[in-house]
Amino acid sequence: MNFIKKTLAASVALALSTTALTGIAQAETMIIASPQAPEGFDGDALKAHTQNVVTQVYENLIGYGKMEVDGHTVLDPNDLRGHLAESWTTSEDGKTWVFTLKEGVMSPFGNELSAEDVAWGWNKSFNQKRTGNFIARVSNVTSVEALSKYEVQFNLSAPSAIFLSALTLYVPGIYDTTEVKKHITDADPWALEWMQSNTAGFGAYHLESLRPDDQAVFVANPNYFGDKPFYDKVIYKEIPSEASRVTLLKAGQIQWIDRPSIQKVVDMQADGNVKVERATSRSVAAARMNPSCDVFSDVRVRQAFNYGVDKDALNTAVFAGQADIAKSIVSPIIAGSNQGYFPYDYDPEKAKALLAEAGYPDGIKEPVELLYSDAFWHQEPVAIQVAGMLKKIGLNVVATRVTSSEMRARAAPAVQDMCFFTWEDGPIVLDAVYSMYLMTHSKGVSNRAKYKNNDLDALIDAGRQELDTDKRMSLMNEAQKLWGADAPWILVSYPATFEAMAPNVSGWVYYPDEHERWRELRGD
Repeated sequence: MNFIKKTLAASVALALSTTALTGIAQAETMIIASPQAPEGFDGDALKAHTQNVVTQVYENLIGYGKMEVDGHTVLDPNDLRGHLAESWTTSEDGKTWVFTLKEGVMSPFGNELSAEDVAWGWNKSFNQKRTGNFIARVSNVTSVEALSKYEVQFNLSAPSAIFLSALTLYVPGIYDTTEVKKHITDADPWALEWMQSNTAGFGAYHLESLRPDDQAVFVANPNYFGDKPFYDKVIYKEIPSEASRVTLLKAGQIQWIDRPSIQKVVDMQADGNVKVERATSRSVAAARMNPSCDVFSDVRVRQAFNYGVDKDALNTAVFAGQADIAKSIVSPIIAGSNQGYFPYDYDPEKAKALLAEAGYPDGIKEPVELLYSDAFWHQEPVAIQVAGMLKKIGLNVVATRVTSSEMRARAAPAVQDMCFFTWEDGPIVLDAVYSMYLMTHSKGVSNRAKYKNNDLDALIDAGRQELDTDKRMSLMNEAQKLWGADAPWILVSYPATFEAMAPNVSGWVYYPDEHERWRELRGD
């Protein structure tokens, strides 16, 4: 026993060997063990683990209310309330919105939030033409301007039912521009280089120090406008080995593990030294088919591929039975999800019949590559299982590994040249129209497989401008039905989101970006 204790102590010392971790046992410090330290802090240019931490630094104008469901606290997507904004008004045509900011909201640098800060952050996103610019485009925002110190106006090209929900996001960020502008240069007018290793927001935490490939240390904003966070300091520590992360959590040396794998989740669920929380994900794991590729240009082939995959068996083999089987591209946690329009239960005989109708009575003998990467832990096992199942109905599917960087590059809107690949995507706005636009519209940045249906685009575009809830849901109902008939993806599951933490940690609430909010956690 002494040998085991000494070995564990040595592994802890090795994993956390840094003077910055002196006093880590104090209750006000939380240590998060992650496979990697953050590589950047610009929410418009996401790098590894950027989103995990910018959600703690940059807070937005609107927030969700909360409600209790089956004994758990969850966000209420129908309860949108002021956060950094105190109130707002809108014009009769729904195209002009004016927000009044809360007064006295201070950054950790001692600068007060102003309308100029809000406008500057949105203009930064417009200029970068990345994540925040997409959010603006899908919610019809064309410009943002400061009217006074505490009043900011949003101008829309058309009414938008998505707009208020979009303002719950961390991007476009709201920056302390008094601080950020100190680091602007002629060559870098938005201080993007500075943002790679610094933060300046009005949220509950800000970056105190960064050691690349080691750790990022965050401290509570002493001027935070909300309730004082329980944790004064959060250490985001890089510990590449998942086994080591689990060992440290079980030993009480850390308080949180970032997104454990399902295998470790099953192990930790049986351990009283760990608390594991679960939520149905807003994301969808799937194998995507590109209709512009010859082999997938016939809808009957796409439908046959769907009928040839046993989703229940996949859930058992890959997700340990803990995922939710996907029946719509819109997760059931989002109002308007219809799980009745994806009828592809496992039916190999029906799959073979459809293949014969499409001109493949003996199956497809030419190799069809099913690409996967390590961007998500389940991509490889899903690809291997799907390939094996499809071979049973005469399809020569070959699971082929590529790098994550290659897959992301080839899935970019301007490329989209992969014919068949595994991936996971989901909306960070809890809205059916946003979800459909993001992943199925021809201009959606998460379409990734060149799917296009003009009738579907028209339904989604109409939904973006429809303010009547019942009419919007009716449009999305038709959109999901149309997409299901086209069968461009083999829907696999909504991978459950799991968070593993010390037993005394409380306050976790699932957010659609799938990152906890440190300001809400306690270690009593």
